[in-house]
Amino acid sequence: MSGPLTPTSARLRRIAELVPERSRVLDLGCGGGELLALLRDERQCTGYGIELDDDKVHECVRRGVNVIQRNLEEGLSLFDDGTFDVVLQLDTLQNLRNTEAMLKETVRVGRIGIVSFPNFAHWPHRWSVLKGRMPVSKSLPYQWYDTPNIRVATFADFGMLARKNGLRVLESFGLHDGREVRRWPNLRASTAVFKIERG
Repeated sequence: MSGPLTPTSARLRRIAELVPERSRVLDLGCGGGELLALLRDERQCTGYGIELDDDKVHECVRRGVNVIQRNLEEGLSLFDDGTFDVVLQLDTLQNLRNTEAMLKETVRVGRIGIVSFPNFAHWPHRWSVLKGRMPVSKSLPYQWYDTPNIRVATFADFGMLARKNGLRVLESFGLHDGREVRRWPNLRASTAVFKIERG
């Protein structure tokens, strides 16, 4: 990732900072493997991505990223407990039917999990709903009728879900346009980021 940082690359770099060097990493819904390639090249990490989309799997292969083509709804039964140091679940949670089961699987196969998702409580989203329209933004780029998102969540919602499932939040913050948001993240951040482990 050379050249000026875009909000996307700044976001990926900030999340990469949460991953200890030389970690064994599993990236759930890894897309084209951009983050795994960054972790490999700059943090000497190893591991795998899981991705369903054919084109994105080919992108991973072009980047030299190990990828398994699999539907996350099938779970992570192919991995033993504690196989990975870190399991990444970035912008996938809102697309899954069984969110709680996948969170438990995340901390079962990994020592820690890093989860991010679009924060529906971000102030422009609230304003859009007040005007009677579902929000469309960089973090929620789809119209209500063609979105892959099964559900929406807020920064505050995830903290409650983690506690309910016996997960411990090690760190949490928001991101907006690649910048970290620590003050009032439920209102000011377009993306929520949580670092979790089993309680």
